[in-house]
Amino acid sequence: MIALRLPPEIEQRLEALSKATGRSKSFYVREAILDRLEDMEDAYLGAAVLERVRAGKEKVFTMAQVRKDLGLDD
Repeated sequence: MIALRLPPEIEQRLEALSKATGRSKSFYVREAILDRLEDMEDAYLGAAVLERVRAGKEKVFTMAQVRKDLGLDD
């Protein structure tokens, strides 16, 4: 369970959307978090992999190696 305080203008927007659609404010907050969470995971996890690549701790492949391994050049 997470409790958070929202600025009044966001609370009002959520309230208006909720009333107009018949869905709960929690529904829209959950949807917004899920939508943004995926972007954040991609960005932060990608940055972590990039750090490992730059430090030589992550194996990398050339496009030629990938194409050959997947049999795409046949």
